[in-house]
Amino acid sequence: MVCWCIASDGRKHLLHLAVGNKESQACWTEFFRSMLHRGMRAPTTVTSDGAPGLINAITACFPASIRIRCWFHRLGNIRAKLPEETAGEVLAHLYAVRDAPTLDAARAAADRFVNTYRREYPAAIACFTDDLDALLAIHRVPVRHRIRVRTTNLAERSFVEERRRTKVIPRFPNEKAAMKLVFATLIRAADRWCRVSISDLERHQLTLLRTELGLDPPPANTNDHKTNRRNSAAA
Repeated sequence: MVCWCIASDGRKHLLHLAVGNKESQACWTEFFRSMLHRGMRAPTTVTSDGAPGLINAITACFPASIRIRCWFHRLGNIRAKLPEETAGEVLAHLYAVRDAPTLDAARAAADRFVNTYRREYPAAIACFTDDLDALLAIHRVPVRHRIRVRTTNLAERSFVEERRRTKVIPRFPNEKAAMKLVFATLIRAADRWCRVSISDLERHQLTLLRTELGLDPPPANTNDHKTNRRNSAAA
């Protein structure tokens, strides 16, 4: 079980690594609470795949954060329910939803997609509409950052490197030995992660979003502070 983040300065960090016997809500809840107990603030957004236990744990531990459904996994699920000859055309409509400029535009594109294909491909449409709000939640963050939070690919790529190292070892003597190798592999990969560019405007937009979600208190009004200082000086 692994979690990484993009911090407010744009740096990517490996936050936590732990062993779980299965992807149950109990395992993920313990995983997240460990980070919270160590002082982590509630994140603005949390991106995950569709594992029910993971989704329930995110909702329980980060109730005010925006939960985002991984587009890579969802596109794969929908693609598997489409015939080969028309998959490209249908997926083009999905990309129009994913890449819409605003949340309202994304919802309108989603409605058009559903109305266009609901009779022809009901299984694909059912897959698309399941947890749709979480799928469209990427449109609540600044435009340039959507590509960063719309998938769990960074974690998936890290797993590829980890499996490349562990598969050549026939047997680990114990759990600690396995965790040491996995951690060393992931932290080395994390050192090469590129920093995300965040402008002052985008940082302000994220600050306002956190305030809207109730994650942070409203920013202090600079004019009010100046007024208070003048009043104190006059007194």
